[in-house]
Amino acid sequence: MKKRFSGGLSLALIVLVLIVVGVLLSFSSQFFYFFEKVEEQEVGVQFQSGRIKDVVGPGVYSDTGLFVEIKRISSHAIPFSVTDQEIITKDKQRIGLVVSADIFRPGLAQKDIIRALWAQYKNVYLDDELARARISDMTRQAMKVCVGDRNFDDNIIGTARDELRNCIDDETNTLAANFGLSVQNLVVPEVILSPAVQTALDAIVQSRLETEKAAQDQLRAVAQSEAEQARQEGEIRVAQSRIQEETKQQTTLAQLEEEKILARKAVIEAERANELARVEAEKAIIEAQKANDLLAAERDLEINQALAAAAVEKAKADLALQTILAEIYANNPNYLQLQIVQANASALSKNDKIIFTTEGTVPNLVIPGPGIIPTVNALPVEGN
Repeated sequence: MKKRFSGGLSLALIVLVLIVVGVLLSFSSQFFYFFEKVEEQEVGVQFQSGRIKDVVGPGVYSDTGLFVEIKRISSHAIPFSVTDQEIITKDKQRIGLVVSADIFRPGLAQKDIIRALWAQYKNVYLDDELARARISDMTRQAMKVCVGDRNFDDNIIGTARDELRNCIDDETNTLAANFGLSVQNLVVPEVILSPAVQTALDAIVQSRLETEKAAQDQLRAVAQSEAEQARQEGEIRVAQSRIQEETKQQTTLAQLEEEKILARKAVIEAERANELARVEAEKAIIEAQKANDLLAAERDLEINQALAAAAVEKAKADLALQTILAEIYANNPNYLQLQIVQANASALSKNDKIIFTTEGTVPNLVIPGPGIIPTVNALPVEGN
C-alpha cells in the first residue's frame, strides 16, 4: 500500500514539474530569442515591449529584453488574378476583363513605411491571402474606373488595350500605396464579351465585310475598265513614243555630231593657243637671256671701270712718295748728293776694295802685305 502511494506521488510530482517548466518556457519566450534566421526573401521586424525596435535584412539575430520578439515579412511576389464579367463602358456596352499581376510588400529599402503602417496593416504584411484579397478588390475598382472612362472600341481594339492596361496599373498602384504595397507585371490577358455583344459585334463585322466586299467589287470593275482604257491608251502611247523616240534619237545624233565638231574646233583652238603660248614663252626666255647678258656686260664694264679707277688711285699712291722725294731732291741738291754718297757707301761691304787710278790708265792689281801701303779703306768709320 505504501509502495503504491509512493509511486502515485512520484508521478504527480513529475507532472507538476512538467507543467511548471511549460509555464516558465511560455513566459521566458517573451524575454529572449536566439539564432532566429531571416531568409534571403524576407525582412525581419524586431520588437521590444510591443514597439518596433528595428527592421533588418537577411541574417541570424538574437536579442534579450522585456517582451522581445522578431517577425518576418516575406518579400516574394504574391500572384493574383481577377475576373469581372460585368463592366459598363462609357457608351453603355458590357464587357468583362481578366487581370493578372504580382503583389509586393515593402522591403528593407522601405523600412519607414513598415514602421508607419505596421499597426494598421500588419495582418496584410504577414498573411498572403489577406493581401491577395485586398489587392483583388482594389483591382476590380480600378477596372471599373478605367473601362467606364472609355468607349467600347477604346477598351478592346488595337493599342487601346495597352492604354487600358496602363490605366488599371496606375489606379491599382495608387490604391495599394495606402497599404505600403505595390503591384507589378500587370497584364490584361482576356477581354470577355457577352453573347449579345458578341452577336452584335459579329453582325457589325459581317456587315462591314459585306460593305467592304461590295466596295472591292466596285473597285475591281472600275479597275478593270480603267485597265482596258489604260491598255488602249498604252498602245497609242507606245506608237507615239516610238515616233518620238526615233525623232529624239535623230535629234540626239545631230546634237552629238554638232558636239563632235565643236569639240574638234575646241581642240584645234586649244592647240593653237598652246603653240602661241609656247612661242611667247620662248620669246620671253630669249628676251630674258638678252637682258641677263646685257646686265652682265654692264656689270662687267662697271667692275672693270672700278678696277681701273682703283689701279689709277693705287698708282698715284705708289708714285706719291717718289714724287715728293723728287721734289725734295730738286729743291736740295746737297741732300741729293748726300743720298748718292750714302747709296754708294751702303753698296760696299767690308771686303770690297776701291782703287783710284788716273783717267786713261789701266789699274794694277795690288795684293796687300807687309810693308805695302797702297790700300785705301773706303768704309765709313764707326762713330762718324
